[in-house]
Amino acid sequence: MPAYIIDPPAVNAAPVKGSDKLFPVRRVYCIGRNYAAHAIEMGHDPNREPPFFFQKNPDNMDFTGKFPYPTKTKDVHHEIELVVALSKGGTNIAIDKALDHVWGYAVGLDMTRRDLQGIAKDMGRPWEIGKAFERSAPMSAFVPASQIGHPSSGKVELKVNGKVKQTGDMNQMIWKVPEMISYLSEYFELKAGDIIMTGTPSGVAAVVAGDTMEATIEGVGELKVSVV
Repeated sequence: MPAYIIDPPAVNAAPVKGSDKLFPVRRVYCIGRNYAAHAIEMGHDPNREPPFFFQKNPDNMDFTGKFPYPTKTKDVHHEIELVVALSKGGTNIAIDKALDHVWGYAVGLDMTRRDLQGIAKDMGRPWEIGKAFERSAPMSAFVPASQIGHPSSGKVELKVNGKVKQTGDMNQMIWKVPEMISYLSEYFELKAGDIIMTGTPSGVAAVVAGDTMEATIEGVGELKVSVV
């Protein structure tokens, strides 16, 4: 075994529904503005233009059901998203082979410090300060595609304190899951353990301490998170 100068960090991993095994996560890719209605509400053209991605960090994932309101912000938004988990990678993956690389799926929230993201946009800076903060990616347990298949349609809904805030359908994605995988593999070498957050429907809005978020994706699962 090699010797390290400091203790190596723990592997970041997701629970798997119905199993005591974990899914190790290597990278977290996130696609921006992948639902037309959300693109419009964010002030952008909803037409199909080349996709763009940013990253969260694997240690931003959280499975506790609690979201601590973060520092340095007064405007934190919820964004419900389908999460795709890869069991193998590669480069230049063909669209018609892309789903062969998918191990499973989960429900996720791309929590966003919208005010800090807005400042970064205005200054032409990266988004990480608004996107990749601690516990900014609450997620449900992962579920294997061998159990649920590869969902391409189904209701996507998020409630805050029992009131529906976001609703859509997976079939409204501008870029579909196989296209995202293929496109990413042209720019990065994808590997087993990579996950992709696939974008959010319209209706993103702020939360405050004391709120309860309930996220559901038909055929995939549900996630309940308290803002603390």
